Amino acid sequence: MSGTARPVRIGAQLQPQHASYAEIRRTCARLEEAGVDVIFNWDHFFPLYGEPDGAHFECWTMLAAWAEATERVEIGALVTCNSYRNPQLLADMARTVDHVSARDGAEGRLILGIGSGWFERDYTEYGYEFGTAGGRLDALARDLPLIEERWSKLNPAPTRKIPVLIGGGGERKTLRIVAEHADIWHGFGDPETVAHKHSVLDEWCAKVGRDPAEIERSAGVSPKPGRLPEDVDDYAAGAQALHDVGTRLFTVGLNGPDHDLGPVRDLIAWRDSLTG
Repeated sequence: MSGTARPVRIGAQLQPQHASYAEIRRTCARLEEAGVDVIFNWDHFFPLYGEPDGAHFECWTMLAAWAEATERVEIGALVTCNSYRNPQLLADMARTVDHVSARDGAEGRLILGIGSGWFERDYTEYGYEFGTAGGRLDALARDLPLIEERWSKLNPAPTRKIPVLIGGGGERKTLRIVAEHADIWHGFGDPETVAHKHSVLDEWCAKVGRDPAEIERSAGVSPKPGRLPEDVDDYAAGAQALHDVGTRLFTVGLNGPDHDLGPVRDLIAWRDSLTG
């Protein structure tokens, strides 16, 4: 299925809302020092929760800054909205951030997280056509080959095969696109739901001739319903249950202005306990 030999990795989605950039930058440094494997932001133009017109920053300019400011962690969006940029331009942006993130001759550290888009306010206020969910997925399927083709033409080329992370759980279209193009699949849900999505993804891999072990399985981790974020033991327990069904990259969200690293540290300790 998902390749159980893969190492467990911990991600943090440092949400670019309700905080100054100085606060976000400090938290980014704290996360790298704490030992996370990946730091994500997201690709929206307004907060997703809390004060709807609160402080918010743009995704890709922030990723470029993180590429320069960090040394070890991988970085990316969870996820980029395919609708907001020409795919050729997005490929060039990703290649550039990949190079900015490279250190001392090593490969770059960018993950291209991408999805079809869903937040209607972004579209209407910034002048993009919202269309339909199916149409946006069709556009994603159309644009991913263009991104891959542009990478093959750029000079200089990316420092490595930039990993493509696709988010979403639609079984008819999204998981087919994952099977065709992704290196990482990211989803949400309880272990039973995630296990089912893994099975559907494996079926799509068989149909398109892809080894399902090539695709890393990723999921968000959050407290059980009705529990508070301070109940950090829930994070490790939730991650273990997802681990048991094949998930290997576990990401927790951090909202501003106070970025509580307790859940992240709990997940890091759980990760490290697995290798003892």
